[in-house]
Amino acid sequence: MINSLKTIAMFGCTFTSRYRRGLTAAFSRAADMLGVNIVYFNSLGKIGDRDPIYGDHEADIIDFIDLSPYCGVVFDGEGYTIESIKTSIIKKLKNSGLPVVSISSYIEGFYNIEFDDAEGIATLTKHFLDHHHFTKIGYMSGYLTHPDAQVRLKRFREVMRERGLPEDGVGMFEGDFWFHKGRQAAEYFLSLPERPEAIVCANDFMAVSLAKAFNERGIDVPGDIAISGFDGTIEGQECVPHITSATRERFDIASRALGLLLDLSCGREPDLSALRVEPTPIYTHSCGCVPLDYRSEAMNINNAYNDNRQTSYNIYGTESSMLQLKFVDSLEKLDDLFKNFVFKKESIFFGSFNSYFVMLHSDRSGRLSCESDYLVPSGKFVPAAWIDKEEKYVKPDKPFDSTELIPRVNDEKPHSYYIMSVHCAERTFGYCAVEMATYDIFNEFYIVWLLILSMQLETLWKNDRISKLIGTLEDLSIRDGLTGMLNRRGFEELSRDSLRTIEDERTVCTMVIDMDGLKRINDVYGHYEGDRAIKAAANIITKCCDSGEIAGRAGGDEFYIYAPHYSEKKLERFLEKLKLNADNYNESIGKPYKIELSYGALITKANENTRLEDLLRVSDERMYTMKQSKPNRRK
Repeated sequence: MINSLKTIAMFGCTFTSRYRRGLTAAFSRAADMLGVNIVYFNSLGKIGDRDPIYGDHEADIIDFIDLSPYCGVVFDGEGYTIESIKTSIIKKLKNSGLPVVSISSYIEGFYNIEFDDAEGIATLTKHFLDHHHFTKIGYMSGYLTHPDAQVRLKRFREVMRERGLPEDGVGMFEGDFWFHKGRQAAEYFLSLPERPEAIVCANDFMAVSLAKAFNERGIDVPGDIAISGFDGTIEGQECVPHITSATRERFDIASRALGLLLDLSCGREPDLSALRVEPTPIYTHSCGCVPLDYRSEAMNINNAYNDNRQTSYNIYGTESSMLQLKFVDSLEKLDDLFKNFVFKKESIFFGSFNSYFVMLHSDRSGRLSCESDYLVPSGKFVPAAWIDKEEKYVKPDKPFDSTELIPRVNDEKPHSYYIMSVHCAERTFGYCAVEMATYDIFNEFYIVWLLILSMQLETLWKNDRISKLIGTLEDLSIRDGLTGMLNRRGFEELSRDSLRTIEDERTVCTMVIDMDGLKRINDVYGHYEGDRAIKAAANIITKCCDSGEIAGRAGGDEFYIYAPHYSEKKLERFLEKLKLNADNYNESIGKPYKIELSYGALITKANENTRLEDLLRVSDERMYTMKQSKPNRRK
């Protein structure tokens, strides 16, 4: 495995979303503190509703993940956008025999982190009732079919009833757990007979959209209406006003999940009470507890400008990489492009990293997945790109197997890696593994880069297929379909090309070889047997061609040979082998007929102006003379 430290796997989807970027950073920090490696298996899912086919094949890599080197698994199921991938992963994890901690959804058979969302909502509702003394409170729910929405709404209603107030307060609006229904919610709450003094929202995204919609209508938050959210998202703490919320402390979640798995792997009794996590309230601008600090907000605005500027640089880097990939027509050039352009320090557009590996599937014959004659994956991977900035990884001289998805490293400190599938439509090429230089994950431009890389590998596959098809067609045009030898056209093209390259003079040889008795074989034993006899003669002649001879079937039972740089000694050797090979065949095959050959040979001086047909004509005449001189001559 990576090194002698224990290693934990973490499966999830869309780790580059803003919430999960912070989640993976928390897990990497916790893994470092606990002294374990962590390997993230990140899925991308659907690329929009119009392109589900990309995600459909993302699960293919799951079959090649060997979990035996890991001591435990963390599962973040909430982010998956394709249910079939989530189902495949859960099945694999249940069959792995490893302890698994689910951190965002309840899965039967796993250790499950339990979030007391109900008490988080109760705390925020009581804050409005007890601290601000509001009694006219509204509620904005998520989809009422969603389990989280049901738990949070139920607890809100319980608190309101306990205080002798209507369970839905002044009114309840069903939102979408996203940013889309803020305006509709604002219109609903402003149309109520009693305008709410405060609104409890079931998550931050809806709270942000509602605050924005109120602002557009001239309603001040919190001066006119106070708002709270839930989940403690980055968006909720960066918008103005910052959203009062309840947060699931991500580092707390990470420490508890990894600590539990580490205890289990070391044979220690796990503390199951650590699985229950209570949300921590954040009281800030949108409820009026904390006034806006304009200096702080000015810094936030400047940071936002810096982020926008960096985004522009990232776009330029991505565009430049796309243009450079246009000139990549081989894996060697791809690796060179990575090292000398894309991953130079000044060209990084997805974040600073320490190592980066592109691993391609190979089949049992060693062919790579970007080659058109590749068959099925063997479970072996071959490095197509190897970026090791600190020169600390061991590059093997043979393909990786599934237990070594990450190369072995020459140190004993904790490492964090992200693995993602590289595939284009229905073709899975392999995977990429990256180790970032800090706890932070790569940004979204890494995803863009992976898609570009996938499409380029698809282009290499298509180009290889086209090239081989062209080669096959060219081969068919100059090859004899029966024997596999050059046909007449192929023989003449290659022989004339050889003659044209002669400088001054050179001794060359031509031969014409003809089978004896083919007509009788066809008449007595049939044309199928006649074809077998022709193929046998072709094999006998081909075995003799070991000194640069060009041999071809001219048609029927006639064969041509052209030999550059020849001599009488080479010719004598050729004819001896011809007779020996024919005799050996006749003795071993047990046919009622024999393969017998007549030949005519010419050795002469030639230059670039020598005509091939003139040489063959003389050879043909000599072959005919030999055939005529044989006793009991057969056609």
